[in-house]
Amino acid sequence: MSFFSNTFCTLKSTLSLYTMEKMKVKRKVDLVVLSDVHLGTYGCHARELLLYLKSIKAKKIILNGDFIDIWQFSKRYWPKSHMKVIKHLMSVVTKGTKVYYVTGNHDELLRKFEGLKLGSFSIVNKIVLPLDNDTQAWIFHGDVFDVVMQHSKWLARCGAAGYDLLILFNRFANFISHRVLNKGKLSLSKKIKNGVKSAISYIQDFEQTAAEIGIANGYQYVVCGHIHHPQMRTIENEKGNILYLNSGDWVENLTALEYHNSEWKIYHHEQGDVTSTPLTEEEEMDTSELFNNLLKELQMVPSQ
Repeated sequence: MSFFSNTFCTLKSTLSLYTMEKMKVKRKVDLVVLSDVHLGTYGCHARELLLYLKSIKAKKIILNGDFIDIWQFSKRYWPKSHMKVIKHLMSVVTKGTKVYYVTGNHDELLRKFEGLKLGSFSIVNKIVLPLDNDTQAWIFHGDVFDVVMQHSKWLARCGAAGYDLLILFNRFANFISHRVLNKGKLSLSKKIKNGVKSAISYIQDFEQTAAEIGIANGYQYVVCGHIHHPQMRTIENEKGNILYLNSGDWVENLTALEYHNSEWKIYHHEQGDVTSTPLTEEEEMDTSELFNNLLKELQMVPSQ
């Protein structure tokens, strides 16, 4: 009798855990804006993004440019975690969640498909989205303000390749720092950006230009990506004011914009409660793949 009793208790406990997992409450969000994910590159934190997406239930999701990095796409590097992000978004589309893919410069090839609609999925170059209290958000990637993009696209592509290589070395350095030296993480690209006055000036000019055009058109919010600099601040001029927002990226900052109950906020993944989820066996393989590719990249660099 005790055998059947113990078996029943074990089965009941297993079913209870399964039910709790299935009924796990997701955080509700009216609107989520993601940009500069750069799927298909070494710097993309696809696993962290997937954890974030699985922790929320959004009514609308806007992928604001450079979601898939067509510029840097390589057949030898497309980890399972990157594919899982695509599959997850496909699953939310099939459930009726509206997903807008706003094209950027790294995925500019998709601009020829502007206006394409597949169920609740749409490809657009920009969008004006009505929000609460008769407000409107003007949402676009932001590369239209990039002088280098407009006049020297080859230079922009070279810069993108160099940036990706820098991120690759940065992840290798963080691996050594964390696993071997037991020290914290560092960001080489952030140190470079913060130390160059022209980079700071470029960001300020970018924000000011976007805000002024938004004010002139009567929008209450202007939402951009492109510069990998999460931001939320009110900008004023003699014609009025506007809330400028930038969703950051999932290469360095791991940030998203969230709009819920008529309020905006910047979500920082490090501050969330989903970062403690351990790596699965498949995702450990992805990490190994990253460093195997690093060795391949180093072998391709000619010796001096």
